Amino acid sequence: MGHRIISQNRGKGSPNYRAPSHRYRADIKNLKPDHDATVKGTVMDIMRDPARSAPVALVALESGEMRYILVPEGMYVGQEVACGISAPIEPGNTLPLAEIPEGIPICNVESQPGHGGQFARSSGVCAILVAHDVGQTVVQLPSGEMKWLSPKCMATIGVVAGGGRRTSPWSKRARASSSSSPRPRSGPLCGAWP
Repeated sequence: MGHRIISQNRGKGSPNYRAPSHRYRADIKNLKPDHDATVKGTVMDIMRDPARSAPVALVALESGEMRYILVPEGMYVGQEVACGISAPIEPGNTLPLAEIPEGIPICNVESQPGHGGQFARSSGVCAILVAHDVGQTVVQLPSGEMKWLSPKCMATIGVVAGGGRRTSPWSKRARASSSSSPRPRSGPLCGAWP
């Protein structure tokens, strides 16, 4: 009798291959202000989220609602953040691309207006707003790719926090080895046994 291959075990959905989604904080969604309104809030707490490499902040909005947002570098507890057309150009504030000057590092960029942030969300990365054109905005993504986006797309000012996580040395070889494989493996890693 042969063994089940690894892909069959993964498809079954046993705990070895299941994501720990019960530990995740919440979905990160951009605030959606009305057309000319600006939504303001206060950072209540900054915490680690197992679902992503970057930290998240719990923000209390003026309406009393609590939301999680991505933390850019320099954000602190008690800071006032704003989202909307008239928000100031400061780290942590979210504005449409049309209102952001060229050369500013941005993160959590929408691909289409109202779809939520989809680009530059990992720890330590940012996109650069390169140019404004008629009806389009050019953004350079962390990969170096130039992307033409709608000026109505929202983006957060700043670089995502937690950028030094890949530069710290491993204390022992086992940690380095386990970090190179994305998920647990039960079975041979190569065709031949040593």
